Amino acid sequence: MSHVMNTYARQPVAFVRGQGVWLYDEAGKQYLDALAGIAVNTLGHNHPRLVRALTEQIGRIMHSSNLFQIPLQEQAADCIAAITGLDEVFFCNSGLEANEAAIKVARKYGHDRGVAEPSIIVMEKAFHGRSLATLSATGSRKVQAGFEPLVQGFVRVPLNDLEAVRQVAERNKNVVAVFVEPIQGEGGINVSRLEYLRGLKEICDAQQWLFMSDEVQCGLGRTGQWFVYQHAGFLPDVVPLAKGLASGVPVGACVVGGRAQGVFKPGNHGSTFGGNPLAMRGVVETLDVMKDEDLLANAVKVGDAIRGGLAAALAGVAGVVEIRGMGMMLGVELDRPCGELVKMGLDAGLVFNVTADNVIRLLPPLVMNEVEGRQVVERLVPLVKEFLARGAAQGPRVAAAR
Repeated sequence: MSHVMNTYARQPVAFVRGQGVWLYDEAGKQYLDALAGIAVNTLGHNHPRLVRALTEQIGRIMHSSNLFQIPLQEQAADCIAAITGLDEVFFCNSGLEANEAAIKVARKYGHDRGVAEPSIIVMEKAFHGRSLATLSATGSRKVQAGFEPLVQGFVRVPLNDLEAVRQVAERNKNVVAVFVEPIQGEGGINVSRLEYLRGLKEICDAQQWLFMSDEVQCGLGRTGQWFVYQHAGFLPDVVPLAKGLASGVPVGACVVGGRAQGVFKPGNHGSTFGGNPLAMRGVVETLDVMKDEDLLANAVKVGDAIRGGLAAALAGVAGVVEIRGMGMMLGVELDRPCGELVKMGLDAGLVFNVTADNVIRLLPPLVMNEVEGRQVVERLVPLVKEFLARGAAQGPRVAAAR
């Protein structure tokens, strides 16, 4: 009997070693990693520069607490400010905590402006975390169910619907911020149109709301720019980050500028582990390697190769609804639940996952090259065709499950 709490439906594989974009299980079987620990392992596995930096830092100091000066935290904050274009960074340990900080920034911003009960516009199908506040902001009843009463102060609208936001602006004077995932990861790789993001920003500017861009999963070079909002050509006020920020070392950051700059004062927020020297060394080294190895351009090149290969191989295949995404954040939507494909992938030596029940999610390490990207296609396509063909043969039972 395991004493680990039963909160995950784990696959029957344990990875014990990784090298580049390859993983190895206890029996030595090799797997091509097209998930990167859910967009975490930016530099793949066992990157020599990251290993050296972290090993060196462990031999110096790992933690001292935010009661004292932490020079590496200043260095990491400078790096993040440079790539975001924003001004202040709060360090924490996860995307959930970064989003929780963003929600607190919005509420404090509202109170500072005399709004007694600040509200935040959030999107259907969004995922912002599993704390009580972030699951309340999340647009998934599956995540929320069983944890009511939810935290109040969130107004939900459809993604890519500016008119819905305008209607909220007209009737709800408590709104102080818009909180959007530019590409919804858990929701099924749903991509915000760039003109929609620009329109949201215009509404926020006119209403003096905060524009909060949750880039926990879609940010940090995965789409070919550092952040999705940079494709749209403007600066948000709040940007939560985590996942790939230190390529596997747990770290999150809530980055602010514009109308959100200076909202937090001493005592308004804090973290025991957040910003410790080990995590900060991971941040600095990860961002330096990304620049030195030109991984943003690589994300475009390899992402295009994977997407193009999938589009060509799956064109006209009954059951394939859409292939979508940006850079190395891709989804293949099928017309039926397809969770069993994950185990089929593992049997074939390919790691990916399924989100929103029927969307194959691909989030490879940003160090993946074009040859390896083509191998993802070569391994995935036969699995999809086999799965869909089996479903077509079963017919009515699959249709009923959809």
